[in-house]
Amino acid sequence: MAHNTFISYKYSEAKDLRNRIVEALGDDGRYYKGETSTSPDLSDRTTEYIREKLKELIYHTSVTIVIISPKMKESNWIDWEIEYSLKEIKRGDRKSSTNGVLGVVMKYNNDYAWLRSTVSKNDGHSLTSTDTTYLYDIISNNRANQNTPKYVCEKCQSIDALEGSYISLIEEDKFFENPNKYINNAFEKSKNIDNYDLKRTK
Repeated sequence: MAHNTFISYKYSEAKDLRNRIVEALGDDGRYYKGETSTSPDLSDRTTEYIREKLKELIYHTSVTIVIISPKMKESNWIDWEIEYSLKEIKRGDRKSSTNGVLGVVMKYNNDYAWLRSTVSKNDGHSLTSTDTTYLYDIISNNRANQNTPKYVCEKCQSIDALEGSYISLIEEDKFFENPNKYINNAFEKSKNIDNYDLKRTK
C-alpha cells in the first residue's frame, strides 16, 4: 500500500540519498511530498514563511522518513519537521493523524561505524549500540519506547529492531532491499500509537 511520504534531510550531505529513496519508491514516488529540484527557493524567505510551507507539505502525509546523516544536527529544520510530523493537527473540521516516522541511516565512508558499533557477547549474541550524540533528542526519546517490549532474545533482552521503537533506524542498504516493508511498518505503528510512550516535542 502506498503512503504519502515526507522526507526530512540535510540537503548539503544527503540530497543524493534522498533522490535514491524517491527513485526506489517507483510508482509510489508520486506520493512523495517534500523538497524537489523544482521546489521554490526558500533560502531567502523568512522563518515563518518556510515553516508554513513545510507545514503544508507534512500535513498531507502519513509517513515521514528522516535521513540520519553525520551532520544532520546542523540543520535548522529537521527536529522541527519531526515534531510537526508527530503532532495531530486540526484544520477546520479535519484533523491529521500522527505520522509514522522512520530513520534511514546514511552510509558514510563506506559503512555505518560513524553511528553504530556491534560487539559480540560471551553468550553468542551480538549487541549493536547507537551513538546518540548524532541524534536529536526527539529521535532518541522515541527509541526503545514500546510500552510492552517484545524481545528477540529474552535472556539478553534485545528489543525487536522494528517493533521495539516508534522511530526505527534502518541502514540504507537494508532499506533499499525492501523500502515498502519499512514504510508500511512505520505507518502501521502510527495506527497503533497506544503501544508506544510517544514523545511529541523536541
